[in-house]
Amino acid sequence: MGPWPSLDRAAASGAVGRGFKSLRARPHLVPGPVTLKKTIAHAFVQASDKVQLRSKYKPLLEDERVRKWVDYVARGSSVTAQVYFRRLGRVCEEKGLLPSELLNKDEEWLWNFLNDLVSEMEIKGKAGGYIQSTLKAIKSWLSFNGIEIRRKLKVKRANDTPTLRGNQPITTFLLRQLYSASPLKVKCIISLLAGSGIRPEVIGKDDGSDGLRLGDIPELEIEEGRVKFRKTPPMLVVRQELSKAGHQYFTFITKEGCEYLSHYLVERIKAGELLTPSSPLIAPDVTKGAIRPFATPWGVGRLVRKRLRQCGIKARPYDLRTRFDTQLMLAESHGKMLRDYRVFFMGHKGDIEHRYTVNRRNLPYEVVEDMREAFQRSQRYLSSEVIGEDSEGLKERAYRQLLILAGFTDKEIDDQRLLDLKDEQLVSKNQGEVEAYRSSSRAGRQ
Repeated sequence: MGPWPSLDRAAASGAVGRGFKSLRARPHLVPGPVTLKKTIAHAFVQASDKVQLRSKYKPLLEDERVRKWVDYVARGSSVTAQVYFRRLGRVCEEKGLLPSELLNKDEEWLWNFLNDLVSEMEIKGKAGGYIQSTLKAIKSWLSFNGIEIRRKLKVKRANDTPTLRGNQPITTFLLRQLYSASPLKVKCIISLLAGSGIRPEVIGKDDGSDGLRLGDIPELEIEEGRVKFRKTPPMLVVRQELSKAGHQYFTFITKEGCEYLSHYLVERIKAGELLTPSSPLIAPDVTKGAIRPFATPWGVGRLVRKRLRQCGIKARPYDLRTRFDTQLMLAESHGKMLRDYRVFFMGHKGDIEHRYTVNRRNLPYEVVEDMREAFQRSQRYLSSEVIGEDSEGLKERAYRQLLILAGFTDKEIDDQRLLDLKDEQLVSKNQGEVEAYRSSSRAGRQ
């Protein structure tokens, strides 16, 4: 059975369970007069086949070694394979060489060739990051063919990216402005980038063959045309196939993101789409009467970039993910978020990732719930609404005053994380209980 089962087999494909009811319980989801468009049939193609369709240097792929090299690099990242292929092609075009001719030179000649190449590009005013990327591409081609250049090559300001210097940081005001100027689908994309911290490549792979699915939100339920979440904030699982670092991890969806996703999914249901756990979370755009199974990073970036320019915001779509990291870093400095949690939500390999194993991809329940609570406490840093931040701050100050009146010091409140207690726990404690708790904690320290 393929990824798009027939309607009469929706239950067998996973439509039942995980919050999705059977078709008999949801007759309104069965398309009537609406004609569902068929997706493009994607046969297996090599990365070099896809590069061949997009690059002017396609004659180089007639060399079997070049084709194999592109496929080799694409095992790590298809985007990197395309960039490296273009870099190598440009150098060969400018120097009047074929990639195979570089393999016949000795190490001394190659080092001088690359050193001169660096000097030429610096004279032309190329950015250090671009020069470094070109060197990586050529070295990758040589290394693939068993040739290593051991002598170091220096690049001035190798990490310099001048095109990003004038980019604006995405402030709360700009984020709210961006949401206001965006249609519902783009709002969902923005909330996933800025509120959950995922990469555009997670929403959809480069070739549109896979991406986030509704089943990747375990707490999502769809019943009788209504969308709800069993827990908030709901978890968003990034499968290993979609992770840049090659490991499965998860993050959470903000309250703002849940609202946009709920309206967006209801809109798709009303349009006659049958939603199952395997359905894409963000539906791809229709192109020339057919659609890919999933959105592509290029398509996602195009939609967001259009709204950024419309609002006059000089930033990249990826800067929304940068905002997520920066805001959680701020939450971390205020004691709302642990650094390990922040690193984990970003999809980086940190201390928590080491607790994953090949056969068991779940953290202990207590840890997951603690991460959920930490994310909940940090939501006001990710939201576009300033009101939530003010009310949260007033609430914390009120709780602090309550504990100070009960006899606690500011240091004890911070050290024992008393502000992290739930509302009912603080309300239920009378002054005698709090004093007893304070005395016992002091006795324990002595």
